[in-house]
Amino acid sequence: MFRFFRHPGESRALPSPPFADDQKVGPGLRRGVEEGFTLVELMVVIVILGLLATIVAINVLPALGKGNAAKAKTDIATLEQALEMYRLDNLTYPSTTEGLQALVAPPPGTAQPQRYHQGGYVKRLPNDPWGHPYRYIYPGQHGAFDVFSYGADDKEGGEGENADIGNWQ
Repeated sequence: MFRFFRHPGESRALPSPPFADDQKVGPGLRRGVEEGFTLVELMVVIVILGLLATIVAINVLPALGKGNAAKAKTDIATLEQALEMYRLDNLTYPSTTEGLQALVAPPPGTAQPQRYHQGGYVKRLPNDPWGHPYRYIYPGQHGAFDVFSYGADDKEGGEGENADIGNWQ
Protein backbone atom coordinates (compact mmCIF):
# COMPACT_ATOMS: atom_id res chain seq x y z
CA MET A 1 0.00 0.00 0.00
CA PHE A 2 2.84 2.39 0.71
CA ARG A 3 5.47 3.05 -1.90
CA PHE A 4 8.64 4.92 -1.37
CA PHE A 5 9.70 7.82 -3.48
CA ARG A 6 12.50 10.35 -3.48
CA HIS A 7 12.14 14.04 -3.90
CA PRO A 8 14.90 15.60 -5.94
CA GLY A 9 17.63 16.77 -3.59
CA GLU A 10 16.56 14.46 -0.72
CA SER A 11 18.91 11.74 0.45
CA ARG A 12 16.34 9.45 1.97
CA ALA A 13 13.23 7.81 0.60
CA LEU A 14 9.95 8.89 2.10
CA PRO A 15 6.79 6.80 2.19
CA SER A 16 4.23 7.96 -0.32
CA PRO A 17 1.04 9.41 1.03
CA PRO A 18 -2.05 7.22 0.85
CA PHE A 19 -3.86 7.49 -2.48
CA ALA A 20 -1.01 8.79 -4.57
CA ASP A 21 -1.89 9.87 -8.08
CA ASP A 22 -1.38 6.44 -9.57
CA GLN A 23 -2.88 4.34 -6.75
CA LYS A 24 -6.32 2.81 -7.06
CA VAL A 25 -9.03 4.04 -4.72
CA GLY A 26 -11.69 1.51 -5.64
CA PRO A 27 -12.43 -0.98 -8.35
CA GLY A 28 -11.21 0.64 -11.55
CA LEU A 29 -10.95 4.15 -10.04
CA ARG A 30 -7.86 6.27 -9.58
CA ARG A 31 -7.71 9.29 -7.40
CA GLY A 32 -6.23 12.45 -8.77
CA VAL A 33 -5.80 11.24 -12.34
CA GLU A 34 -7.82 13.43 -14.69
CA GLU A 35 -9.65 11.39 -17.32
CA GLY A 36 -12.25 12.36 -19.91
CA PHE A 37 -12.58 14.86 -22.72
CA THR A 38 -11.97 18.55 -22.61
CA LEU A 39 -14.62 21.02 -23.71
CA VAL A 40 -12.56 21.86 -26.80
CA GLU A 41 -12.42 18.19 -27.84
CA LEU A 42 -16.19 17.85 -27.41
CA MET A 43 -16.81 21.01 -29.43
CA VAL A 44 -14.59 19.76 -32.26
CA VAL A 45 -16.54 16.50 -32.40
CA ILE A 46 -19.87 18.37 -32.42
CA VAL A 47 -18.70 20.64 -35.27
CA ILE A 48 -17.54 17.62 -37.32
CA LEU A 49 -20.90 15.88 -36.77
CA GLY A 50 -22.73 19.04 -37.81
CA LEU A 51 -20.70 19.27 -41.03
CA LEU A 52 -21.41 15.62 -41.84
CA ALA A 53 -25.15 16.10 -41.22
CA THR A 54 -25.15 19.14 -43.53
CA ILE A 55 -23.41 17.23 -46.31
CA VAL A 56 -25.89 14.35 -46.01
CA ALA A 57 -28.89 16.72 -45.99
CA ILE A 58 -27.63 18.56 -49.08
CA ASN A 59 -27.34 15.27 -50.97
CA VAL A 60 -30.56 13.60 -49.73
CA LEU A 61 -33.17 16.39 -49.87
CA PRO A 62 -33.19 16.79 -53.68
CA ALA A 63 -33.74 13.04 -54.03
CA LEU A 64 -36.82 13.30 -51.80
CA GLY A 65 -38.29 15.96 -54.11
CA LYS A 66 -37.74 13.75 -57.15
CA GLY A 67 -39.39 10.86 -55.32
CA ASN A 68 -42.48 12.98 -54.59
CA ALA A 69 -42.79 13.95 -58.26
CA ALA A 70 -42.45 10.30 -59.32
CA LYS A 71 -45.15 9.25 -56.85
CA ALA A 72 -47.49 11.97 -58.15
CA LYS A 73 -46.96 10.78 -61.74
CA THR A 74 -47.71 7.20 -60.69
CA ASP A 75 -50.89 8.25 -58.85
CA ILE A 76 -52.03 10.27 -61.86
CA ALA A 77 -51.45 7.27 -64.17
CA THR A 78 -53.56 5.10 -61.84
CA LEU A 79 -56.36 7.68 -61.84
CA GLU A 80 -56.17 7.87 -65.65
CA GLN A 81 -56.68 4.10 -65.89
CA ALA A 82 -59.62 4.27 -63.50
CA LEU A 83 -61.17 7.09 -65.54
CA GLU A 84 -60.82 5.03 -68.73
CA MET A 85 -62.55 2.07 -67.06
CA TYR A 86 -65.30 4.44 -65.89
CA ARG A 87 -65.73 5.71 -69.45
CA LEU A 88 -65.93 2.17 -70.86
CA ASP A 89 -68.71 1.28 -68.40
CA ASN A 90 -70.62 4.57 -68.45
CA LEU A 91 -69.87 5.77 -72.02
CA THR A 92 -68.54 9.10 -70.77
CA TYR A 93 -66.06 10.50 -68.26
CA PRO A 94 -67.33 11.95 -64.98
CA SER A 95 -68.11 15.65 -65.17
CA THR A 96 -65.88 18.20 -63.47
CA THR A 97 -68.52 18.67 -60.75
CA GLU A 98 -68.73 14.90 -60.14
CA GLY A 99 -64.96 14.90 -60.03
CA LEU A 100 -62.67 12.05 -59.09
CA GLN A 101 -65.08 11.07 -56.31
CA ALA A 102 -67.13 9.38 -59.07
CA LEU A 103 -64.39 6.73 -59.17
CA VAL A 104 -65.11 5.69 -55.57
CA ALA A 105 -68.93 5.79 -55.50
CA PRO A 106 -71.58 6.36 -58.16
CA PRO A 107 -72.43 10.03 -58.53
CA PRO A 108 -75.92 11.03 -57.42
CA GLY A 109 -78.35 11.06 -60.32
CA THR A 110 -76.40 8.55 -62.43
CA ALA A 111 -78.52 7.82 -65.51
CA GLN A 112 -77.79 4.08 -65.50
CA PRO A 113 -76.51 3.04 -62.08
CA GLN A 114 -76.43 -0.63 -63.15
CA ARG A 115 -73.51 0.24 -65.47
CA TYR A 116 -71.40 1.51 -62.56
CA HIS A 117 -68.72 -1.00 -61.54
CA GLN A 118 -69.66 -2.61 -58.22
CA GLY A 119 -67.14 -1.51 -55.61
CA GLY A 120 -66.02 1.51 -57.62
CA TYR A 121 -62.96 1.98 -59.78
CA VAL A 122 -60.55 2.79 -56.97
CA LYS A 123 -60.83 1.92 -53.27
CA ARG A 124 -60.05 5.46 -52.17
CA LEU A 125 -58.75 8.62 -53.75
CA PRO A 126 -55.09 9.29 -53.01
CA ASN A 127 -53.79 12.70 -52.08
CA ASP A 128 -50.69 13.97 -53.82
CA PRO A 129 -47.38 13.45 -51.98
CA TRP A 130 -47.76 16.88 -50.38
CA GLY A 131 -51.16 16.04 -48.87
CA HIS A 132 -53.37 17.92 -51.36
CA PRO A 133 -56.17 16.34 -53.41
CA TYR A 134 -55.59 15.75 -57.10
CA ARG A 135 -57.50 18.08 -59.44
CA TYR A 136 -59.73 16.88 -62.30
CA ILE A 137 -61.18 18.81 -65.25
CA TYR A 138 -63.47 17.41 -67.95
CA PRO A 139 -63.22 18.26 -70.76
CA GLY A 140 -59.53 18.91 -70.36
CA GLN A 141 -57.35 21.63 -71.83
CA HIS A 142 -54.57 19.17 -72.73
CA GLY A 143 -56.61 16.09 -73.67
CA ALA A 144 -59.96 14.42 -73.05
CA PHE A 145 -59.55 15.19 -69.35
CA ASP A 146 -56.88 16.67 -67.08
CA VAL A 147 -55.76 15.09 -63.82
CA PHE A 148 -53.08 17.09 -62.05
CA SER A 149 -51.43 18.31 -58.86
CA TYR A 150 -50.30 21.86 -58.24
CA GLY A 151 -47.16 20.57 -56.48
CA ALA A 152 -45.84 21.29 -53.01
CA ASP A 153 -47.16 24.87 -52.83
CA ASP A 154 -50.67 23.87 -54.06
CA LYS A 155 -50.66 26.90 -56.38
CA GLU A 156 -50.78 27.02 -60.15
CA GLY A 157 -47.35 27.28 -61.81
CA GLY A 158 -44.04 27.10 -60.04
CA GLU A 159 -40.69 25.42 -60.47
CA GLY A 160 -38.89 22.52 -58.85
CA GLU A 161 -41.02 20.89 -56.17
CA ASN A 162 -43.70 23.57 -56.68
CA ALA A 163 -44.14 22.71 -60.38
CA ASP A 164 -47.51 21.43 -61.59
CA ILE A 165 -47.62 17.72 -62.46
CA GLY A 166 -50.34 16.50 -64.82
CA ASN A 167 -51.36 13.69 -67.16
CA TRP A 168 -50.31 15.77 -70.18
CA GLN A 169 -46.61 15.65 -69.24
